[in-house]
Amino acid sequence: MHSWVLYAVLSAVFAALVAILGKMGIASVDPALATAVRAVIMAVFLVLAVLFLGKGSLLSSVDGKAFQFIVLSGAAGALSWFFYFIALKNGPAHGVAALDRLSVVLVLILAALFLGEGIAWKSALGALLMTLGAIFMVL
Repeated sequence: MHSWVLYAVLSAVFAALVAILGKMGIASVDPALATAVRAVIMAVFLVLAVLFLGKGSLLSSVDGKAFQFIVLSGAAGALSWFFYFIALKNGPAHGVAALDRLSVVLVLILAALFLGEGIAWKSALGALLMTLGAIFMVL
């Protein structure tokens, strides 16, 4: 098994915990405030991880174009979390998570458009099934 598969599964496990713990945490908290607190905790945790792993010196090796895309990615992630927490505050965790995972389908499409990645029939079928699954979970 490729190491990325393990990391992706761990990502999914922790993403599931985000939904459950987030839903429990925002019961009486404004979603914007909760998102900001979560972002600060994440930033501190990640800075400490970078320092612990001795990767801080690599910051100077990031060129301007890469840094620009990382900043844009961070802004997109912040907006994603912001709207995710608003959705969690107002909807069922399983429905919010199902619709949020439609990002996989959008990544497939955007990767084809902007990264030149192909879409195999199996991937297209999987995307269709994921979309239908998300719809059924919401209904």
